[in-house]
Amino acid sequence: MQKVLAIVGPTAIGKTEFGIRCAEQFCGEIISGDSIQIYRGLDVGSAKPTQEELKQAVHHLIDIKDPKENYSVSEFQKLSREAIDTISSKGKLPIIVGGTGLYIKASLYDYTFFEETEEDDPFDTLSNDELWQELKQKDPEALEKIHPNNRKRLVRALNIYEKHHKGISQIKAEQEHKPIYDCLIIGLTAERDLLFSRINDRVDRMIEEGLLQEIEGLLKAGVSFSDQCMQGIGYKEFKGYFEEGKDLQECIEQVKINSRHFAKRQYTFFRNQLDVKWCENKEEALKEVQEWLI
Repeated sequence: MQKVLAIVGPTAIGKTEFGIRCAEQFCGEIISGDSIQIYRGLDVGSAKPTQEELKQAVHHLIDIKDPKENYSVSEFQKLSREAIDTISSKGKLPIIVGGTGLYIKASLYDYTFFEETEEDDPFDTLSNDELWQELKQKDPEALEKIHPNNRKRLVRALNIYEKHHKGISQIKAEQEHKPIYDCLIIGLTAERDLLFSRINDRVDRMIEEGLLQEIEGLLKAGVSFSDQCMQGIGYKEFKGYFEEGKDLQECIEQVKINSRHFAKRQYTFFRNQLDVKWCENKEEALKEVQEWLI
């Protein structure tokens, strides 16, 4: 079974630095588990590794999308697993580093996703009621979460049944939601007040490093706040500043508030969805990795 190290934790906890340290010490390569760092040009607001940090360790899944492109968790699952195979084939340790919990789980666990597609409706001769009756025969459990008039979801559920010869409910029931790798998930943590202070400091540092100029450049290049890449914390909060004349300090404070709330949600997800070994001390975390690799 392939070994995979994952480094998770709340925003601003120091995952990037620790990931590089692990890559150097344990002969590894890093896979970014972040939903915004994949975009070219979104550097400051996503806390993307600096050019110096990128030289310290090989990184995968950074700067692979243009800002106008969409990106999904199922695409990350595919690409990250390909990266894991590539890194492992070189005899090196794959290290996933990131705070997007669903991305980490999608990569490491037996988790199946169904893409939303714009394919033609093969049931266009059927009414919504007829679709509902058809799905009732094939996958009645799916109807518990689908409104009878939501044609798009009815068609999607029937398409999945036609493709897999089983319903969404059965497919999900067959998933054990267990790791498909020999993985160690290290969670970096800190006392709450310290973490919140680090979050606030990082937001201030992003402003000093040119976040506003970065956003202005993206807007001039044709990116808009409605694009997926601009939905991340650190970008979306400045829509009011650039488009509505909102006070800059209010926007900056909102980034800090949203970042703190996000940190709480990250903890909740990691604690409820993943088997995480939490460490406040990075030396302790390194020891955990070393013992796991023996």
